[in-house]
Amino acid sequence: MSTARVDHLDLLSPPVVQTVQTRSLAVGVIFGIAAVVLGIISPEQFFGSYLVAYMLWLGVALGCLAFLMIQHLTGGTWGVVIQRLLEAGCGTIPLMAVLFVPIVIGMRRLYVWTDPAFLGKEEHLKVLSRHYLNPSGFVIRAVIYFAIWFVLIYALRSWSRQQDSPPVREVSKLRALSAPGLILFALSVSFAVIDWVMSLTPPWISTIYPMIFIVGQGLTAICFVVAVAALLYKYQPMATLLKAEDVADLGKLMLAFTMLWAYFSFSQLLIIWAGNLPEEIPFFARRFVGGWQQVGVFLALFHFAIPFVLLLSRGFKRNPRRLVKLAVWLIVACYIDLHWYIAPVFHARIYYHWLDVALPVAMGGLWMALFFRNLKGRPLLPAYDPRAQALMEPVHD
Repeated sequence: MSTARVDHLDLLSPPVVQTVQTRSLAVGVIFGIAAVVLGIISPEQFFGSYLVAYMLWLGVALGCLAFLMIQHLTGGTWGVVIQRLLEAGCGTIPLMAVLFVPIVIGMRRLYVWTDPAFLGKEEHLKVLSRHYLNPSGFVIRAVIYFAIWFVLIYALRSWSRQQDSPPVREVSKLRALSAPGLILFALSVSFAVIDWVMSLTPPWISTIYPMIFIVGQGLTAICFVVAVAALLYKYQPMATLLKAEDVADLGKLMLAFTMLWAYFSFSQLLIIWAGNLPEEIPFFARRFVGGWQQVGVFLALFHFAIPFVLLLSRGFKRNPRRLVKLAVWLIVACYIDLHWYIAPVFHARIYYHWLDVALPVAMGGLWMALFFRNLKGRPLLPAYDPRAQALMEPVHD
């Protein structure tokens, strides 16, 4: 393996990253001000819309963390090329911890189990509320979830930073952490989804429900990475580093997670329909009336069927310009899916509010501003990772 000196200036982010960061921050601030104004006007609507937007952008960050650990375990050129994009993405989780505060503030507007009157009508929930579904437990568990994610992110990014300077370092520590890290990730995210989303409608439960959200996080993360990689593909060094085969691999991941989303979503529906239990069917009964059923059909077509057909094409997956358009659309589809899961809790009939636009755009602007800030501070490739050395050899001969 060659250990020739690598000029880090060749691997720094292009100036467009600074431009996109500035514009993202401006969009985040402008739409954030608009969201605050709309929230003052419609406080009841604010927190429901906020939760949907929050779960979308938290999902992108957590999906980046999961893919970062997966690529350390599996290797492969596709993972090395996007490693720094994944690190920049999961590095936004501290921002998401701060943005979780409004959910804590609005807890009593979001979760019926905080209402003693509701618990009085649901006797079987009193014990659950005493030991699990209560405000103090909700906050304590959230702190634990974020602590787990912080530790994983800090270790993964710190050890990766060591590969920015010689000598060439193996990835054994990163691999050793990623195996148990993925287990901790799956457990913490599953319980977070139960606490933050599934508990909106107690006593309804579904064992597949957290998996649908985890798969959605993986899909939004890989779609976001595809979009950023396509942007950077116009400039050096990504124009040289990103090969058609790597783009195709990212397209295959999009296809796999699109299929997984459809599989878990249909499995949940099928199991609840077959069981026909009174405590389970209200979840879908509420979403099959009032216009929400039309959103379900829309998702079946535009979140699965059409993307599935497009991603079957080898040529489509190898074309960054085409793939990025589908990637952006799938992020939008994932947001509509989250809205379909959360909004019917608060609205019996299909309902969209300006906050459903202002909040995800505002939060996304702030999120992307931090993402691109993280990205421009590091080389786009861990130059002294042995896999990266092999990738750069044709460039630095």
